[in-house]
Amino acid sequence: MTAPSALADAVAQGDQPPAGGWSPDNPSSPESGRARQARPAAGPALRVVSAALSILAALLLGFVVDVGLVGDLRHARDRQVDYAGFRADLANGVAPVGRSEGGGVAPEPGAPVALLEIPVLQLREVVREGTTAHDLARGAGHRRDTTLPGQSGVSVIMGRQATYGGPFRHLEDLTAGDRFTVTTGQGKHTYRVIGPRREGDPQPPALTGGRGRVTLITADGTPFMPRGILRVDADLVSDAQPTPPAALPSGALPEDEKPMAMQQTAWLPLVLWGQALVLAAAAIAWAHARWGRPHTWVVGVPLLGALGLAVADQAALLLPNLL
Repeated sequence: MTAPSALADAVAQGDQPPAGGWSPDNPSSPESGRARQARPAAGPALRVVSAALSILAALLLGFVVDVGLVGDLRHARDRQVDYAGFRADLANGVAPVGRSEGGGVAPEPGAPVALLEIPVLQLREVVREGTTAHDLARGAGHRRDTTLPGQSGVSVIMGRQATYGGPFRHLEDLTAGDRFTVTTGQGKHTYRVIGPRREGDPQPPALTGGRGRVTLITADGTPFMPRGILRVDADLVSDAQPTPPAALPSGALPEDEKPMAMQQTAWLPLVLWGQALVLAAAAIAWAHARWGRPHTWVVGVPLLGALGLAVADQAALLLPNLL
């Protein structure tokens, strides 16, 4: 039987054609090999687009992970570290209370100065000195141009609503009459809530006779979509302690420590980390053309992820410090 008739009989009987035969779907056929060879290689424009998409993906992933999961984990770690350090300062009698003629330690920027405990919110936060976006990324912060909690006058404590653990996310749940405590180097101080207030609400009555008050501040509205500032005022019901001058005079507070401010010093690190991310993406695009996809992914994913996280960390500091 001749070859053409054998092929016809095989087709009639439903058998598969022989390997290397006539079918263009056969991957080993000469036609499919020529088709693969004719496929155009990725050009420079495609490589640029690939690098740009890699940068964008790293940035978006890094930002979401940083303000979400990593931010929460970092806040939990910082809270434990600061709590252990502040307990040691209290035990050794070196916790800052403000410098005065009778002695005392002036609080350094970023140092723990108080422990805020609000039982109704199941909240226990170490309060640090300073209210920049970087300070509030670690927890609650004490506004430096106000007195410390427990002293006469108005003390201001600020905290984030959503990012980095969002320690003040439930602040609006406080109602008039709720009590909480703030522990400093001068002892444990008890406060009674007057109530929450927003823009346009009446101010609480002015303090008289050396009394004390604390105002808790955070962003108001839907998380990540603030519509204003929420304040909760609470009067000191325990005895007021001696009151040294505030670390900064009234009106001298830097702009990046005021409510809803962003940290301007984050711009330079953001630019430097961004440049590193661009260079890394370009190198990965070059490696993809020479190493192939599997090897490039092994090296590129951790590198782009780390750089994207670093860029996102600086970008988050440009968000409002109460967010």
